[in-house]
Amino acid sequence: MDSGTFLPPAMIAALIPFAIVITVTPGPNNIMLAASGVNFGLRRTLPQMAGIELGVALIAIAVGLGLGLVISRFPALRAGLQILGGLSTLWLAWKIASAGSLGGGALPHPMTFPAAFAFQWVNPKLWTMAITTMALYVRPGHAVADTGLVTIILLIINIPAMLVWAGFGMGMGGLLQTPHRIRIFNIAMGLLLVVSVLLIFRG
Repeated sequence: MDSGTFLPPAMIAALIPFAIVITVTPGPNNIMLAASGVNFGLRRTLPQMAGIELGVALIAIAVGLGLGLVISRFPALRAGLQILGGLSTLWLAWKIASAGSLGGGALPHPMTFPAAFAFQWVNPKLWTMAITTMALYVRPGHAVADTGLVTIILLIINIPAMLVWAGFGMGMGGLLQTPHRIRIFNIAMGLLLVVSVLLIFRG
């Protein structure tokens, strides 16, 4: 039975730096936000950020309320999610790397809200992050209260993390004034996405 009590202050104090690290470190979402910031600016990247935020919220809640336990008990299901997520990320890496400059080539427009939201369900880093976080900070018998609080903290911390990456991209856009330089940046971001997939599978 869920007693409805919240996480102890010591666990919250431990969760906050943990959440900062897992949200700020490079991963598919952050790399794509940087690429979008360069190619389209911060304002046009906001729908992508909103899609990410909603996806993070729903996946965190689902994992905290039991889906994470199901995935952990069925290795084939987890492997399938990783493979699907890896292939989806590699496809996005190709789209970014083969893009021209400032909306040209294979990246003609920013990622839309529905597309960013849909990608979260196959984002291998997000699933790993959600399962790990909920396993560490959701106490037995307190699933609803703990999942709610942990999810809120993740969402609050994720907003400045996304702004940092999209803002970094926008700032880089001011330095990458020529199509050739922006194309090189897009290729670099695509390669970083590939590396992120390899690191996830290695882990």
